[in-house]
Amino acid sequence: MQIIISPAKKMIVDEENFLPMNTPRYLQNTAQILQEMRTLSYADVQKLWHTSDKLTKENYQNLQHMDLQHPLTPAILSYSGIQYQYMAPSIFSSTALDYLQETLWILSGFYGALRPFDGIVLYRLEMSAQLQVADNKNLYEFWGDKLYRAVHQQGPIINLASKEYSQAITPYLEADDQFIDVIFAHFIDGKLKIKATLAKIARGEMVRFIVENQLTTVEQLKSFQSETYTFDAALSTAKRLLFVNKK
Repeated sequence: MQIIISPAKKMIVDEENFLPMNTPRYLQNTAQILQEMRTLSYADVQKLWHTSDKLTKENYQNLQHMDLQHPLTPAILSYSGIQYQYMAPSIFSSTALDYLQETLWILSGFYGALRPFDGIVLYRLEMSAQLQVADNKNLYEFWGDKLYRAVHQQGPIINLASKEYSQAITPYLEADDQFIDVIFAHFIDGKLKIKATLAKIARGEMVRFIVENQLTTVEQLKSFQSETYTFDAALSTAKRLLFVNKK
């Protein structure tokens, strides 16, 4: 089983809890992206990031002085958005952390595909950002099938990523691949709707559930429950597990 999740915009430097174990596998490609980003003006990057003047100034300065070798934080600790907060990797046992390292992939517009303990620096770049790299390719075209090839191993791929990131994988799926979408939704006016913040919380909780119990099959995922969501067998399919709040 391999799990894919999205990164988070919010990032921190943490050099105290755990040390990085590896270098991101596509670091040379990341260097290409960084080089291209540094050619952009302040106005260009503000348009690229859709940020306020304050955030643009902070991130623009970081971009100009970025060193891909320092300071490095394990990816699983560097991303600090709500999904990662509810995953709570800092309290995992050593056994759970080993399992996490073997099963989890964090997809990134800047780094491509990351294992949890790959050392990364602070950056800002979404996969859907309108950045042109290497002969005017957008980021999906630039990364091509690299992300798919990274995560395509034995067993099912469990998709806990947003569409923005999962669609860097799905065009390359082959007929015999087992790619399982996990959806967290609410019934609103008789229709299923996804509430973004609650879905992010549930994704983090499900990663923790998988890792702490060292699950190995899709069937085992169905026993996940949270305060908000319960598995709905009737609305699920072989390729889509739907967890619903019916309140």
